[in-house]
Amino acid sequence: MKIFNLHSREIASPIDEVTKIILTLAGPNDKFWPGDKWPRMRMSQEISEGSKCGHGPIRYTVSRFDPEGSIRFEFSKPEGFNGYHEFVWNAIDDGSMTLIQHKISMNTNFPATLKWSLAIRWLHDALIEDAFDKIENGLTGKKKRSSWSPLVKFLRWILG
Repeated sequence: MKIFNLHSREIASPIDEVTKIILTLAGPNDKFWPGDKWPRMRMSQEISEGSKCGHGPIRYTVSRFDPEGSIRFEFSKPEGFNGYHEFVWNAIDDGSMTLIQHKISMNTNFPATLKWSLAIRWLHDALIEDAFDKIENGLTGKKKRSSWSPLVKFLRWILG
């Protein structure tokens, strides 16, 4: 099955400030990943092409990195996830705002389609919104907290 998933957020902060936050990903002072709520992102080295990384059961390799606007990760696990996910960020308006996007583009086999459709998609969507909240709150002082659906709460309860 062909899967495309997109999340976007406009953040009231210039791109250089957003970039500083994004480049802390998986580092010792990670200001991007919501590791207080989700499995921590781990990376074999600083963000660079070839870095091995993942969180929970998801594994990937950084296949493209532009420190001024994008990080692409090619999936290696779970089995049947054939494609990538990426973060892309751009200055918008007069440069006082930044648009950050997270995209998944992949093809899945039947078992992977079931995993995605029944659980991973819903958990993924909540995780990405939590990550965007963390960036926005860290830069603007807001206290935004995206709500989790009853399904996400149930899946998190089951998975312990």
